[in-house]
Amino acid sequence: MPEGHTLHRLATQYRTVFGGESVHVSSPQGPFAPAATRLDGCVLDVAESHGKHLFLGFRNWAGERAGWIHIHLGLYGKVRFGEGPAPAPVGQIRLRITAEDRWSDLRGPTTCELISSFEKKDIHQRLGPDPLRLADLPDAAWQRVSRSSATVAVLLMDQKVLAGVGNIYRAEVLFRQGIDPHLPGRALTRAQWDAIWDDLRTLMSDGVRDGWIDTVRPEHTPEAMGRPPREDRHGGEVYVYRRAGRPCLVCRTPVREETHASRNLFWCPRCQPPHNLPH
Repeated sequence: MPEGHTLHRLATQYRTVFGGESVHVSSPQGPFAPAATRLDGCVLDVAESHGKHLFLGFRNWAGERAGWIHIHLGLYGKVRFGEGPAPAPVGQIRLRITAEDRWSDLRGPTTCELISSFEKKDIHQRLGPDPLRLADLPDAAWQRVSRSSATVAVLLMDQKVLAGVGNIYRAEVLFRQGIDPHLPGRALTRAQWDAIWDDLRTLMSDGVRDGWIDTVRPEHTPEAMGRPPREDRHGGEVYVYRRAGRPCLVCRTPVREETHASRNLFWCPRCQPPHNLPH
């Protein structure tokens, strides 16, 4: 499933390609067709994201809010942008937006729905702060983390606690901060939480800029270490994600993997030593 940086990149692309223009909205696949008809000819004036949710805002000819398209890509959703005439629709295109010689197609999302401003507000209220939203702060998430007996690994993936973090950023930020993923949230210090937040904000901002997740420090790049670059469809250099059994780039200890709350968890047992907590 795409992590938060992907949705922020898409929001930027929608703003760049269609922002402020009257657009043609359609649903070649069909299920979104009634909503698309209501938005057809409206101006796409806002594109923003919160965690793994994308929102496209439209205004009608009178300047009134016509509604929001709420998109959650899920496991299989993809967006493609193109120039020139839009190609003949093939396959499951849920949403097509066109303007003059530019177009975009959304395929296979978990969610593509037309919602009101009130419904949009409800979605935001259900989500935790997003490190990529500059106005968001780590305080609300800390209140939940500091009272929880759940592991920090679980809490980082809980979108109600922190929005936008997926399995890769979770594994990598905990490694970079030297934190045992099995540590209960209530045993985390505020200084550790602030360091996690700041590191996520930096790493995810880099992901928005570059289009892939790259988490290793300069001294651990392939060039600096004289090692082959990582070969993975996700791209980018990482410390522990999908490196189970391979030597840690820092200490050479084999990286471990386990199923944790139904998700694969990766960590280095030496760089992220277990914490002995009182009973």
